[in-house]
Amino acid sequence: MSDGGRTEAVSAQSPDADMATLARGGRLNVFGFVLRLAARLPFLFIAGRIYGAESLGRFAYAVLTVEFAAQIAALGLRRGLAQLLANARKPEACIVADAMLVAAIGSAIGMAILFAFPKAMYPTTQVHGMDRWLAITVLAIAWTDIALAALAYQHDVGATVRARSIVEPWTISIVAFAWSYVSLNDGLIVSYVFSMVAALVAALIPLVRCYGIPHGWKPDLRLAWGTSVRNAPLAAADAVEWASRRIDLAALGAFMPASFVGIYYVAQQVATLPAKLKTSFEPVLGPAIARKIAVGDRDSVAKQLRQVTYWIIAAQLGIALALGIPGRAVMGLVGSGFTGGTATLGFLLAAEVIAAAAVVSEAALIYVARKRNMLISLVMLALEAGLATALILIMKDEGLPQAFQATGPAIGLCVALGFASITKSWLLKKQLGAPVSGWRWDLAWATGSGLIAGGVVRWLLPETWQLVVGVPLILVAFFAVLWTKGFGPEDRELFRMKKSEVRELREAEEAAEARDQIQDDIV
Repeated sequence: MSDGGRTEAVSAQSPDADMATLARGGRLNVFGFVLRLAARLPFLFIAGRIYGAESLGRFAYAVLTVEFAAQIAALGLRRGLAQLLANARKPEACIVADAMLVAAIGSAIGMAILFAFPKAMYPTTQVHGMDRWLAITVLAIAWTDIALAALAYQHDVGATVRARSIVEPWTISIVAFAWSYVSLNDGLIVSYVFSMVAALVAALIPLVRCYGIPHGWKPDLRLAWGTSVRNAPLAAADAVEWASRRIDLAALGAFMPASFVGIYYVAQQVATLPAKLKTSFEPVLGPAIARKIAVGDRDSVAKQLRQVTYWIIAAQLGIALALGIPGRAVMGLVGSGFTGGTATLGFLLAAEVIAAAAVVSEAALIYVARKRNMLISLVMLALEAGLATALILIMKDEGLPQAFQATGPAIGLCVALGFASITKSWLLKKQLGAPVSGWRWDLAWATGSGLIAGGVVRWLLPETWQLVVGVPLILVAFFAVLWTKGFGPEDRELFRMKKSEVRELREAEEAAEARDQIQDDIV
């Protein structure tokens, strides 16, 4: 059978190839969430009980700085790489090498600045020991993001799960525990460096296997500079997206003691575990959107966005209920001194649910309205920073306890993300000429079921059993209603797609892409 006939046959028997790929990515992301949860909690337990809230707060602020530098150094290539590969006029391995070159140049500048001026990482404490070496993670983070984006373009989502959900979190936990016997001053910093380098190695190995060595590649500084200029709006959007999850911590660090920064960081780490469900969809969703927009099929783009947004909201809402209702028990795992962050955890979990529409809409806006998307993101960031600062100062003037003041940035984040979700969804609806909202009323019924189960858990069970029995019970109550009352055939595709079908769809898609490339070469 010809390539075209095979593609048509597969299309007739199975769901849309892009939707099947998204479903496969979604299943891996849910599996990755479980792995992240299992691996991240030991690190938080070790950091909270062995190193303490103050050391954890110092570490959190330093990591915030290097991750910001890595976002700038990547110059938007985490999401822009898909478009570069789609429009490639030379071997894909060379395109990836060009992207790595751009990131290396940006990272070198960032690392030099942080190494020379380490107070940027540790503004309120003394610099000692191996603190400066945290700067080397700028390159590791930027290259890992680009490598995983390149692999996701080839539908290898498993590499992201391995690097981000297994290698990175288990490395940081093991090294943090081992180094606590060497030095409590350097342990968290050293463990972070080891984990980022390990994640980079875990990303580069499958990258080389997939793309091969870029034979005949020569560094093209003119192309690198051109790529940097073209990607400036995308890099700014990436930086703003990253900053929206960090500026609350920065604002807290400016007005509150380091111990409260440490407590907030723990709540943030727990809340952003389900956030990875939406951010890890981006590399899979990006290529699908780019292909549909290239052929003018905007209705299909809107359909894919509605589907993915619904999946993400459903998953995050269920997880938010399961972690938020027994929130005191979750925070108590890290240490009794961290239970004051229970309210903060609740607001941060709500913020991640609210953010789903904005993040998914942005996956398409970067192709159809990237400058307006960047403007909305900047307004959102300013709104978040202003609200976080204002709420802290107002509560301080009112004489409220510091535990109450610490919730100010989380509340500001909720409001700012709500603004971004509404505005970006409205803009994308205008651009595509079709609705993009993933909200369905069955989510409300499922939430009610989860709340009832959560109320029973909180009323009848002690804190330890709230985690062991309560969390699974809330999840079962939520998803049982969703499965029976809400999920249709396309929704259930996320859970029951057969491996043979995915493999067949992928082969058909690769054959079609190969045929298109041959036609382009002929032209």
